[in-house]
Amino acid sequence: MPADVPRELLRLVDEFGDDPLRLLREARLLHLAPLLLVALFIGVAAWEWGGLLGYAQSGRLLLGAAMAALCSAVSLLAPAAIGVGAGDEMAAGWVVAAYGIAAVFWCLVIPLWLRQKWRLTHGLPGLVVGLVVLFPTWLALVQLRLAGPGALLAILAIVWMADIAAYFSGKTFGKHKLAPSISPGKTWEGAIGAGVGVVLYGIALRLGFSFAPVGLPLWIVGLLAVTAISILGDLYESMLKRQAGIKDSSNVLPGHGGVLDRIDSLTSTLPVVALLWLLVLRGLG
Repeated sequence: MPADVPRELLRLVDEFGDDPLRLLREARLLHLAPLLLVALFIGVAAWEWGGLLGYAQSGRLLLGAAMAALCSAVSLLAPAAIGVGAGDEMAAGWVVAAYGIAAVFWCLVIPLWLRQKWRLTHGLPGLVVGLVVLFPTWLALVQLRLAGPGALLAILAIVWMADIAAYFSGKTFGKHKLAPSISPGKTWEGAIGAGVGVVLYGIALRLGFSFAPVGLPLWIVGLLAVTAISILGDLYESMLKRQAGIKDSSNVLPGHGGVLDRIDSLTSTLPVVALLWLLVLRGLG
């Protein structure tokens, strides 16, 4: 078990030491609780996705509840896949498939989608796209936590650095619009600045914390790829909101819009990073 809850674990041992089955159940729930909170978080994002599809409030609530239930069911029924309990199914076939589908979607389908400006349909296709966008994001969040809190924070910081660098470089140097019909404020200069900022951050991370999973050239290529994918995620949500005629996905985060507004870049980058983590760091290549 992770080392961040030794006191609580000792309490459980004292309280249920004479009942091994109860102890195992309580200890598992101890680790599942934060995962279920993340499932609820993704459920809110699914509720917002229903808004992008034009669903009524009842349909949006049903969609959000279904996504939260799906993520919770995986936590309870396949705990080894998310690092809870005995066994190791982190690289189970369905896990790799989920990440692989997400990677193909973001790297191959979305560039064409943005170019053609397809609209998100209200029926089954829109629901399937929502599943491809949100479920791998949840799975990546709960799996990447096993790399350690610092590693997960470093991964999230790559996306945040891309956003910050893009904003300031775009404000300072921006002249050439990146996708004026989708997001008029984004520029090519901002995108280049995002790449530069992420590479500098990645090199500092490598030197300062001896984080070197691959050679430097491949590391830089990977950072630039993640930056590009994060921009695709940002552009995709911007296009969907523009097509739906809304400014923010919701107002559940006062002053910050909705959950989708906060995780738009993460929905595209986290599944790809998690897939690479499994393939490279877990020796599945």
